Amino acid sequence: MVFVWFAAVLVGFPIAVFASRRVVRHASVLAAGSRIPKFVIGVSLLAIGTDLPEIANSIIASLADQGDINVGDSLGSTATQVTLVLGLMPFLGGAIMIKRGGGTVQTAWLTVAALGLCALLMADGFIARSDALILIVAWLGGSVYLWRRVPQGRQLEFELDGLPRTYHIVGTLVALIFVAGGAALAVAGIIGLAETFGVPGFLISFFGASIGTSLPELVVDVSAIRRGEPELAIGDVVGSSFVDATLSIGSGPLIAPTAITAAFAIQGALLAMVAVAIVALLFQRVRRHDRRTGAILIITYAAFYLLLL
Repeated sequence: MVFVWFAAVLVGFPIAVFASRRVVRHASVLAAGSRIPKFVIGVSLLAIGTDLPEIANSIIASLADQGDINVGDSLGSTATQVTLVLGLMPFLGGAIMIKRGGGTVQTAWLTVAALGLCALLMADGFIARSDALILIVAWLGGSVYLWRRVPQGRQLEFELDGLPRTYHIVGTLVALIFVAGGAALAVAGIIGLAETFGVPGFLISFFGASIGTSLPELVVDVSAIRRGEPELAIGDVVGSSFVDATLSIGSGPLIAPTAITAAFAIQGALLAMVAVAIVALLFQRVRRHDRRTGAILIITYAAFYLLLL
């Protein structure tokens, strides 16, 4: 059975990742004609699109009364994206200029605040619908704040591909179904592995599932950098972290409130807070995210294994 559980995880996450990329593609075409700032696209459309595996995981895990898998994956993805993914970007895509007032640092500090809110809400060992609603409202309020704060001069125009909009609407819905199916398969595998080896589902999700669900960010962001769109890449990483700390955690419990292990949740939230705070402080001081700053973030990610395990 161990092989079956491993296979479920190894097959489920790639399906969710690939399908989420299709969602981003279709949604981008549907946004054609709108002149939206690049960072806003990254922090909203791309962030939600590449975070669909985490959101689907949150819903499915909560329905299965596996709250630790939801929280572990969401918090682990937050930490993974701002350390490992952000750290690898200069090595795989090239150096990135950090623009003052571009929204990166503001989003990072909003995420730190959101993670603190998560820790408070999860301290009782249960995520109620009211807690989930608070997190989702926090995401919406933070997003509106960022949309208004980001300068409107840098805009992105999407190109139409000649296909009817109905094709992309249907394509989006079909891709979302595959995201949910892949996430369901992966969650079943995580539950099976946790029961087989006696390892808390939170730890498997924080360190293992979070890497699988963070792959869309790495693929999309490196591609954006190579296309000369670093603002999209940075916006997606910090935006995805903010989505993970709010919308992702809250999506599942809004439908099915669930119990969690408070000690793990608080530790995970605090570690993620430290990770995001390091990024915020680092990007306040430097104007260029290169291999030097990338190495610092990768080392920070490696340190989490020692701290949490």
